[in-house]
Amino acid sequence: MTAAGRWNTLQSNRQQRLQRAAEVLGNDLQGKLFPLQRIGDCLHAVLETGDRVCLEGNNQKQADFLAKALTRLDAAHVHDLHMLQSVLALPEHLDVFDKGIASKLDFSFSGPQAARLAKLVSAGKLNIGAIHTYLELYARYFVDLTPRVALVAAQSADRAGNLYTGPNTEDTPTIVEATAFKSGIVIAQVNEIVDVLPRVDIPAGWVDFVVQAPTPHYIEPLFTRDPALISEIQVLMAMMAIKGIYAEYEVKRLNHGIGFDTAAIELLLPTYAASLGLKCKIASHWALNPHPALIPAIEAGFVESVHSFGSELGMEDYIRARPDVFFVGADGSMRSNRALSQAAGHYACDMFIGSTLQIDLQGNSSTATLGRIAGFGGAPNMGADARGRRHASPAWLKAGREARAGSNQIPRGQKLVVQMVETFREHMQPAFVEKLDAWQLAEQAKMAIPPVMIYGDDVTHILTEEGIANLLLCRSEEEREQAIRGVAGYTPVGLARDKRMAENLRDRGIIKRAEDLGIDKRMATRDLLAAKNMKDLVRASGGLYQPPKRFRNW
Repeated sequence: MTAAGRWNTLQSNRQQRLQRAAEVLGNDLQGKLFPLQRIGDCLHAVLETGDRVCLEGNNQKQADFLAKALTRLDAAHVHDLHMLQSVLALPEHLDVFDKGIASKLDFSFSGPQAARLAKLVSAGKLNIGAIHTYLELYARYFVDLTPRVALVAAQSADRAGNLYTGPNTEDTPTIVEATAFKSGIVIAQVNEIVDVLPRVDIPAGWVDFVVQAPTPHYIEPLFTRDPALISEIQVLMAMMAIKGIYAEYEVKRLNHGIGFDTAAIELLLPTYAASLGLKCKIASHWALNPHPALIPAIEAGFVESVHSFGSELGMEDYIRARPDVFFVGADGSMRSNRALSQAAGHYACDMFIGSTLQIDLQGNSSTATLGRIAGFGGAPNMGADARGRRHASPAWLKAGREARAGSNQIPRGQKLVVQMVETFREHMQPAFVEKLDAWQLAEQAKMAIPPVMIYGDDVTHILTEEGIANLLLCRSEEEREQAIRGVAGYTPVGLARDKRMAENLRDRGIIKRAEDLGIDKRMATRDLLAAKNMKDLVRASGGLYQPPKRFRNW
C-alpha cells in the first residue's frame, strides 16, 4: 500500500507496461501475437530496471530465443535485473551478467555453466541470492521472489494466445501462475502458431505476448544413458542395491537420480531382480523422467506407473503407446510437471537413490567442488526425509524401526535415502573426503552456509563397490564414521578406518559386502543388462523409441 492508500500499484504498473508495448509494437501486435523481429522492442517496453525476471531455463526445455533476446538489450536502458531460474544451461544465461544487464541470481542448478558461474561471482559481476532446490525456488515464486516478468517456452499457441506445452511442460505452469496472478507480464516463445491446439495447458488469460521463434526451443536429452557405457563395477553395485536395499525393504515407490549407476539398476530389473522373484514386489511406482533405460523393465511388467518431471527426447511415441504407465492426455501426449513430481518424490516415494561427487565422514554429500558452483537441482528435496508424511508403507516403517531401535521415541517411519558412488570418480579423485570442498566454496563465494546437497542425517545408506553401509543401524557418531570409512575402499578415508571396528560393524550387519548378500562377484558382468546398447533399447520398445542422433551409431 502506498502513502496515498492505493492497493493496486502492481496492476497499474502492469497496465503501463502493456500500454508501452502496444504503442511500440503498433500494428505488428495482433492480439497477443507479434513478429520475432520485434522481440527487442517488446522486451525494452515491458522490462524495468531492477525487475525480477523468471527466464524458463529448465532441466531440459529452454526458452532459448528469449534468452538470446535478453542478452541484446541495452544495458543503459535496462539493468540490474534479478534473474530467477531453476537451471542455468545456456551461455546466454550468464551473458546477461557479463553485459551488465542483470546483477542478481536465484537458481537451483547450473551444471553446464558451473565453472563460469564461479568466475563471475569471484569477479563481482554476479550476486547469488541463494541456491535452492527446485521445489524451494518454486515456493518462493509465491512468497518473496514473485516474478515481475516471465519468459517461457511452449510447443505451440493458437491465435487467442492459449498455449500447448506438450510432453516437456516442466516448470511452465508454476512460473506462469505465479507471475500472472500477481499482476506480472508473461511472454511466451512458441515453435508454431496453429488454429487448433491438441489441448490447452496454459490459458490465454494468463499470457500477455506470444512470439513464434525462428527455430524450435532447445531440449536437452538429460536422462538418456547409453547402456554400452555401463561398467561391470556398476553392474555389481546395481546387484547389491537390488538385493541389499530394494528387496530388503520392499521398495515399491521410488525416484532414481541421473547417471549410469541408476541406469544399471533399471536394466537389471528384468534380469537379476526377476531371477530373485522380485517382480511385483519392488520398483513398481516411480517419480521419474521417462528414462529410456526403464523400457525393458516396463515391457517386462515391473513398472505400473511413472509420473515425470519432464519428458525425454525420442520417447514421445513410446509414451503415447503406454498410457497405462505414463500420465498422458486425451491428445496422446504426456504432460509433465516438475513441481508436482517433486512433491510426489518427497512425500509419496519411499526411497531416493542417486550419485554425488563428495561424501564426508558424517555422510554429508555435495556436488559443489572447488571452482564450480553447480547447485542442487531436485536432489535435496527428493533425498530428504519427509517429516510431514503420515501414511505408512513397509519400506518407510522398516527404516523407521531400524533408526529408532532401542530408543524411547514415538514410532514413525523414515524415507530411505541412498548415496551410490564409486570410491574414486573421474581422474582418480576420491569420492570420500575428510572435509567437503563446499566449506571452502562457501567462504570464497561469501555464502551463509556450505552448499551441501544432502545432509548426512537424511542419508540412510551409502553404497559403493566395496559394499553397503546401513547408517540407520549406527548408534553413535563413531560407528557412523567407521561405517562410512568401511565402504570407502582405498581412498585415504577408507585406508584410515579402524579395521577391528569395521569388522565388528560387518558382524552386526551395518556393513555388508557383496558376499554377505550372497552375491557372486563373478556374475557381475554386462551379460546381466537387459539392453547392452541403444539399439537394444529401440528393439525392446518395439521400434517406438527414437534416440536423438548423438546416441545413434547406426
